[in-house]
Amino acid sequence: MGKRKSKIPIENYERKFLSEGLMKIYGHRGARGEAPENTLPSFLHAYKHGIRYFELDLYLSKDHRLVVIHDETVDRTTGKSGKISDFTARELAEMDARKTKAWPAICPVPELHNVVNACPEVMHWQFEVKTDDKNRLRLLCKILINYIQQHSLENKVTITSADTWFLQEVRRTNKTISTGYVAEFRFPEPVSKAKTIGANFLILNWKLCSTKMLETAKQQGLEVSTWTVNRIDDMRKLQSMGIDSIITDYPTSALTHFEKQS
Repeated sequence: MGKRKSKIPIENYERKFLSEGLMKIYGHRGARGEAPENTLPSFLHAYKHGIRYFELDLYLSKDHRLVVIHDETVDRTTGKSGKISDFTARELAEMDARKTKAWPAICPVPELHNVVNACPEVMHWQFEVKTDDKNRLRLLCKILINYIQQHSLENKVTITSADTWFLQEVRRTNKTISTGYVAEFRFPEPVSKAKTIGANFLILNWKLCSTKMLETAKQQGLEVSTWTVNRIDDMRKLQSMGIDSIITDYPTSALTHFEKQS
């Protein structure tokens, strides 16, 4: 696919979204439907086509490095076998994570800093942390917060998770970094749960979203981001409801559609 210039100049992108109240578009695992998920080529592909909001997934490697991968194991995306915690970051970087999506070049499992450094003008990241052993989660929390602070990313990052214990650990460690509760099911009630644990974002399975739930979330001061929204009709429906953002596997296609609309 050739490089497409966004109709919204990069320097005006954020201003346009804020001033016109447009729905933000987050690339899911980079651009999962367009390139191998959670790999550097996936993020660069979407970034070069104008995407400035991204969601990604984090685990700790054997040597306690923050690595970007969705599953607890490498099996599905690399064809190798074993838990993320069994491999060092260097060993993961020697794997090829394009098993689920064809791509012309090898796609290693990246470290977080590789992805963030490659996309310097990103306006906001959702760093999703998966459920893991509590000791590993406690260590991941400290390492991730240190990384965010050292690189002055506090205003550009929301740490998200379905693990409420982990989100509370983030808040115990640093209350200035925003958190987001990932809600997949109707129970426990998503808005109430997000508020109970002090989250700033509700990262909601889009099929659960209703006008009433959205209004309640807004009244509670929550920013609502829905996942994983891949059909344009569903995106438009959510936009009409007043959703803050969507997370999609096809961010460049979605951006093209809404640029034309705007």
